[in-house]
Amino acid sequence: MLFKAIKSEIVSHISYIFSSKGEAAVVDPRRDIEIYNKVLAEWGSKLKYVFETHRNEDYIIGSIELSEKTGAKIIHGPGLPWKYGETYTDKDNFKVGSLKITALHTPGHSPDSSCYALTDNETGNYTIAVFTGDTLFVGDVGRTDFLGDENTPKMSGLLYDGLHEKVIPLGDGVIVYPGHGSGSVCGGKIAEREFSSIGAEKAMNPMFKVNREEFIKIKVTEKHEKSPYFKYMEKYNLEGPPSSKIPNPPALTPKEFKVAMEKGAKIIDTRSPASFGGAHITSSYSLVPNRLNNAGWVVDLNEEVLIVADDANNVEYAKINLYRMGYDNFAGYLSGGIESWCKEGYPIGKVNLIDVSNLKKMLDSKEKITVLDVRRYNEWDEGHIDVAKHIYLGRLPERLNEVPEDKPVITICKTGSRSSFASSILLRANRKKIYNVLGGMDAWKKSGYQLIY
Repeated sequence: MLFKAIKSEIVSHISYIFSSKGEAAVVDPRRDIEIYNKVLAEWGSKLKYVFETHRNEDYIIGSIELSEKTGAKIIHGPGLPWKYGETYTDKDNFKVGSLKITALHTPGHSPDSSCYALTDNETGNYTIAVFTGDTLFVGDVGRTDFLGDENTPKMSGLLYDGLHEKVIPLGDGVIVYPGHGSGSVCGGKIAEREFSSIGAEKAMNPMFKVNREEFIKIKVTEKHEKSPYFKYMEKYNLEGPPSSKIPNPPALTPKEFKVAMEKGAKIIDTRSPASFGGAHITSSYSLVPNRLNNAGWVVDLNEEVLIVADDANNVEYAKINLYRMGYDNFAGYLSGGIESWCKEGYPIGKVNLIDVSNLKKMLDSKEKITVLDVRRYNEWDEGHIDVAKHIYLGRLPERLNEVPEDKPVITICKTGSRSSFASSILLRANRKKIYNVLGGMDAWKKSGYQLIY
């Protein structure tokens, strides 16, 4: 058996490809499919199946294009009106060389959510691994709120049942390969380790330490957000995404960049918070590479995108990861970076940068400031500055009226990258005296300053 995990960075998506005796299968392929064709060529294998664990909400799946290129059958779970592929019946078996894949319907995260148990008949009739999608993560389980608050209790109960009736019985030694790693919005507290075992999850995953009633109560009280671009993902991953090639954004002179900007293209600046704070093109969004998924809160998939980056590698990184989220319309990137813009005498914006010691001094001196914490709800609950106001980052554009205009605003997150994005949102709204705390709450905690829980 040949096996490879393939991770996509910004949404922490993990897909898998495996092969036996010249036949292969892929689980949850990403949109840019060439990596799978490359692996197939290296292995000398023919793709037989593409297994989908669920209709994904945060990235475009590459199943249709991969199927068209290889002739593989697309398999997904019951519960949704699919416009492509084939729907299995619970506990159907599929053969890939000497491997047996058993499809397990485990709704909860979504109506169609599925796990695929893998048995290698060449070594014995035992399940050796299970691909759990967004049903089970390392240290967590999937969200159950995507069908709305009114359906969350029901979906939570279904998730509990699927885990306990279909996943756990596979056996403690079975390897768990989840659909996402740490950083994904599809769970709340996914661990950094990217694979596990059923036994390890039974021992360490807190969601296996509670009964069904407690499990549902926890899931119902979780606080999650749904980025606006998810609505496109849900449609594309049910009906099939628009066909497109990986875009190749052109290099633009500052003048060309300015023209595209004035026509309405949205600017994504991927440089560090310190660089963005020092000088940036006014109206830019500050989105460092590992936070590009937050573009979904402020840039519609139908809008054109302009990129500012330190070098060509960062342009490529931004392009391919935004493409995986459904962005196809790239007006170009700024040739020569921010320096070329400044050389033309075009206007720039700045963000005041401070460290936690200066923030502490401002608070101790009773300066009239607003400390705006933009972290996720669970991060806020785990400790925050006593006078801080909490607005989740993605909701800031629609809640600007809650941020006072008559005093400086100090944005803070875990390290300074999300708060840089928040600062850019405030600047786009013509707010003045905006500060970003470099080092964020990590630095605040390491400095031993007080937290409120």
